[in-house]
Amino acid sequence: MVTILSVLVPLAMAATVIALVMGLFQMARGNPDPARSNRLMQYRILFQGAALAMFVLLLMLLRG
Repeated sequence: MVTILSVLVPLAMAATVIALVMGLFQMARGNPDPARSNRLMQYRILFQGAALAMFVLLLMLLRG
């Protein structure tokens, strides 16, 4: 379980950064579809929450 989480946490963190950068580029370009940049920011929040939850679980497993 620790090995799986050790791989998934960096993947979730990378997905967070990718969604953030894509959303920022969409907003900076002034894309005529604001729903797309809003959706990308929602994905960022989802990935960030997942990464945080997995990180906390990983710390709990390593500690106990």
